[in-house]
Amino acid sequence: MHHDERADRPGSHGEHQVQRELGTVARADRFYDDQVLRRLNARMQEFVARQEMFFLATSDGHGECDSTFRAGPPGFLRVLDDATLAYPEYRGNGVMASLGNIRENPHIGILMIDFSQDRIGLHVNGRARLVTDDTMHRRIPDLPVDPVPGRRPHVWVEVEVEEAYIHCSKHIPRLVRAPLRQHTDGTDRSAADGEQAWGTDDPKRKGGDYFGAAARKRGIDSR
Repeated sequence: MHHDERADRPGSHGEHQVQRELGTVARADRFYDDQVLRRLNARMQEFVARQEMFFLATSDGHGECDSTFRAGPPGFLRVLDDATLAYPEYRGNGVMASLGNIRENPHIGILMIDFSQDRIGLHVNGRARLVTDDTMHRRIPDLPVDPVPGRRPHVWVEVEVEEAYIHCSKHIPRLVRAPLRQHTDGTDRSAADGEQAWGTDDPKRKGGDYFGAAARKRGIDSR
């Protein structure tokens, strides 16, 4: 039986075609068989629960792609069960590109990378839907309410896991976490003390016109 005829073989027709062209079918099959899961195993769930950031890929109904970044305190990407994740959408630039894409096309890709501890990554591909904050709190009564101003979810994104697999450490750089600033009494400063500009509408605190896009549109030299 030809490899592409395996009903349980992960991946797209396009990737299978390129595998044949480049002679990597056997290697790909080993990866599919050994590493691609349909559910999150216990180690994956533990990994997800301690992440403070992830990269998100979406596309609209025409296949036009967008990639972005999400961050929050450990556990903000919640494991609801071995086949379901959820994360809050905080206030951003108001464009709602990712949420708009999900409305048109529920397929999303999440990439989590541990740069500082284990230097390993986890891919999760699945189908997403939007859930109101009230609905999520009714479903999960012990869901914490974040005390940081501006970090209130507009909506939650619930993800039905379809694939979960490793991103190997071969090309992941090791990044060292910066130490937390401290108060004079020795206690750590938190985001609530202004360490991060969560939810701010102050242009300078958000990064301002760092790349000079707005200045160029206005005909101003930003150099």
